[in-house]
Amino acid sequence: MKRGHFAVAPAQPQGPTPEKDLALGVLKQAARDLRRFHSATKGVKQELYLDAYSWVTANDFLWPYSFVNVCKLLNVCPEGVRAEIFADASLSWLEYWTKRAGNVSRRVRASFARAFAGRNHPQATEVKPVGFMYLNEYEKTVHPIC
Repeated sequence: MKRGHFAVAPAQPQGPTPEKDLALGVLKQAARDLRRFHSATKGVKQELYLDAYSWVTANDFLWPYSFVNVCKLLNVCPEGVRAEIFADASLSWLEYWTKRAGNVSRRVRASFARAFAGRNHPQATEVKPVGFMYLNEYEKTVHPIC
């Protein structure tokens, strides 16, 4: 290698990585436990709820898969994710599924708007995705890093 020449580092993959997939899975499981065991008063169900609650509310940076580090890895704002998780956890079963159906409906409409938008309507193509939990691709989240 000549002087002044440096090896170029290989480009980082832009798609999902095993670490991000695991982080997203941990985050989704905590959200499910908070929603599913919200009204538990004893036993294992209450322990699962309290464990998920303490994980989401902790501001721990030491553990690699702490809530804050998971949010950082997924490039989302911890405060925004917390607010969304706790808002979903307090919804009833019907309210929760109604919200999810509304999110799916908006994404489908946005897809059609992008697919059929003409040159005369460029603003129709600028549609923002909704909610991190309802997306399969964490790169399209609405909560930026704080």
